[in-house]
Amino acid sequence: MSTTNKLIKNITEGIQDRKGENIVIADLTSIENTICKFFVICQGNTPTQVSAIVDSIKDRVAKNQKETPLGIDGQRNAQWVAIDYADVLVHVFLPETREYYNLETLWADAELTSIPNKDKEN
Repeated sequence: MSTTNKLIKNITEGIQDRKGENIVIADLTSIENTICKFFVICQGNTPTQVSAIVDSIKDRVAKNQKETPLGIDGQRNAQWVAIDYADVLVHVFLPETREYYNLETLWADAELTSIPNKDKEN
């Protein structure tokens, strides 16, 4: 498994640890001149949950891959937090903010993969 795929796995598990929902992985590798290779997009239902998801992602990636983000933006209001891991950019939204910006449609040329919500799995 590549380093990037391990990173995506750790990010996804960090999201699921805090019951983040509607996880979508956008593969941007087939699109020219993008800022990264992948987006991981998810949502939390409250600003507190968004912050908890962000902390969970940072902790899991730091523990399992010894990586820290290049930058984090949006933590103060926790409506949309972006975490930059160079090849992977993580977007953690509140539902209404996610719906407004609709990154999945904006990046419609990307290959999108939905990850089932952890509590919905059998």
